[in-house]
Amino acid sequence: MRCDAMAIATAVVLALAAVVAAEPVTVLYDDRVVEIERTLADPNDLWVVPEDLPRVNDFELKPEGACLDELCVPVLQDRDSEMFVTRAGQSWFNVTELARKLEQAYVADHDHRVWSFGEIPVTRTRFLRSAMAPDFALPNREGDVVRLTDFRGKKVLIVTWASW
Repeated sequence: MRCDAMAIATAVVLALAAVVAAEPVTVLYDDRVVEIERTLADPNDLWVVPEDLPRVNDFELKPEGACLDELCVPVLQDRDSEMFVTRAGQSWFNVTELARKLEQAYVADHDHRVWSFGEIPVTRTRFLRSAMAPDFALPNREGDVVRLTDFRGKKVLIVTWASW
């Protein structure tokens, strides 16, 4: 009986130590730099509190999972899973596991506590599926600024060229 109590106490102390030992990190994503003060110590993955998830990558943790607009990745939240754990009463979300599920590239510089995340492939092709080009504005040959939306409802041929 005493051994079980010692084992439980040791597990609690280790869990608390892991939370306390975690240092702040910097996350780079989508042309922004986000400082995350609280992380769960892990040598391989980036765990943040769910409230910080939107700051990291615009996803929100909802009852149905981690969601970005209509894209939702299921997340078990009633028990520990590969993307969600509770330690010392604090919930943690695994950003790197979400990236793996989304086939999003990422890299970490552990010495400097910096994580960098690339584009999310499924969001990169969203405009292709809608067959809608994003709006843009350019000067025409006379120097007048013309927007793509000026031609709404008309067929448009866009010719581009680059020197590289």
